[in-house]
Order: sequence, then C-alpha cells, then structure tokens
Amino acid sequence: MHLLEVKQLVKDFGSFRAVDGISFSISKGSVVGLLGQNGAGKTTTIRMLLGITTPTSGSLSYFEKDFFTHREESLQRINYISSYNTLVGRMSIWENLRVYATMYQIHAPNKKIAELLSYFEISDLKNKIYEDLSSGQKTRVNLVKSLLNDPELVLMDEPTAALDPDIADKTLSLIETWKKEKNLSILYTSHNMQEVTRICDKVIFLANGKIIEQDTPLNLAKKVTKAELILTYEKDPKPAFSYLTDRGISHKHKTPNQLIIQTKEEDIPRIIFDISKTGLWMNDITINKPTLEDFFLQISRKKS
Repeated sequence: MHLLEVKQLVKDFGSFRAVDGISFSISKGSVVGLLGQNGAGKTTTIRMLLGITTPTSGSLSYFEKDFFTHREESLQRINYISSYNTLVGRMSIWENLRVYATMYQIHAPNKKIAELLSYFEISDLKNKIYEDLSSGQKTRVNLVKSLLNDPELVLMDEPTAALDPDIADKTLSLIETWKKEKNLSILYTSHNMQEVTRICDKVIFLANGKIIEQDTPLNLAKKVTKAELILTYEKDPKPAFSYLTDRGISHKHKTPNQLIIQTKEEDIPRIIFDISKTGLWMNDITINKPTLEDFFLQISRKKS
C-alpha cells in the first residue's frame, strides 16, 4: 500500500513551471529523500503535498484516497516539520502544543506532550514563550509538534538544520526507531548528505522541477566513477610520480609527504601494488569511496 502517491504533478506560476510532471510514491515504513539545489522545486512540491499550494495539474493521494476530496482525513494521519516554520510567538511552548493536540484530537495530550518534551530535552522550557527561544530550541519544539498525533507519514523539511550535533543525532535515532517499531514513513529534505545516506531508503533528485534521478543512496554514489586514494609516504617519491605521470593518473600533493590520487575505485588495488614496486615506503593508506555528496555535487555542477 502506498501512503503517498504523486502522479504527473505540475505547478505553474504564470509562465514559470516550478514543478514539471513529477511522479513518485512512498510506501509504509520507508524514508524517501527529496533532494536538489535551491530552486529545484522541493519547497513547491511539499507545499502541494500539504495542500497549501494548489497543483496546476496531476494527482495526489494519501492512503489510496484523493487528497483534495479527503483532505481533513489525510491531514489527521500525517504531519509536517520545517526548521523554517514557527509556532505562535507570544504563546508558551505548552500552550502551543496543547492547541495542536486539540486539533489532532490526541488522547491523554498532557502525557504525550510531556513524553516528547522529555525526549528532546526541553521539559524545562515548557513555560517559556516560543519567540524567546533559540533557533535550535524552536526546532525541537517543532519536532514535538510533528510527532504529537503518531503520524503514519511525516514531511520533514530540513528538520535538523538548526540543531546541535547531539540533538540532531537524537532526531535521526528517533526516526530510525520509529521507522522500525511503528513503520513510520517520511519524506525527508536536507542538504546534509550524511543524514540522507543514514536514514533514507531511496533518494529522489529534482532539478528545474523535474525528477532527474531516483535510486538508493548507495546506488547513486556508485554512479560517481572517481575515488580518492591518499598515500602518506617516506623516501624518494620520484619513481612513484613517474609511474603515475606515465599512465596519466591524476595526482597531487596534499602535504609534502602525502599524495592524493584520483582514479576509478576498481583500479586502486593495482595502483597500490604498482606504486609499492617503485620503492615508495607507504606509512598510511586511505581510500575515500564515492559518496552521495559526491553524486549531489556532480549532478549540481552539470545542471548549473
């Protein structure tokens, strides 16, 4: 069963097409990353998924029901968080969360709110005025709000952008736990490729409003053909340099005794073996395989 299914979704603003016929789905218990450069169409897509923006054409369904004819039912079963959205500024955290708990018809709302405040380590802030909080504290409150109704699907737009590393890690751990224990599904946008690689089952790349790639983070990283080999060495490096130059293998110095080699991942064992035969004494060998971030940069540079 698809919790969310998008078919040929289009959004025009006058003559500008922000989203250009995208189609994708999210099944129960899956985490899907929605990535792309600024202006790729991510925010417009999410606004349509929330009903804030009306699509020009295409269809959108939650839980196998058309969103626009079952809007209230759908919104009761999903939730949303963004580091850039705020709650009511002059109300306390507790007052804000009680309002949302009422909207979502939460059973035992005080207990639920207290549990989530405790998890995100902000119980002591419950009576603070929301607008007086730091950006990181506001994000944690927004996370609590997004989980109040035990949603089946959460749309997360840069949820860890303003968080300290420890709380960001707690947030990712919570996502992993809820995915495993509650079959929670998530549509996740972020510019942190390590986060995306850690939690996402599939990644969708947008550019100019279109989906240009979608696959697992691992498979996308494998599309980057170059890997990095870093050698820390002693003794005369000239024979090794001659070997690399003669074969047209890209290389440069990082420090006076550290060599960086750019090559195909499958060629690394042979290069290490051949360099060792030149007499270069290698103290340390580091291999940096292609990552999702490398793929993101490769795609971004092609489209810019």
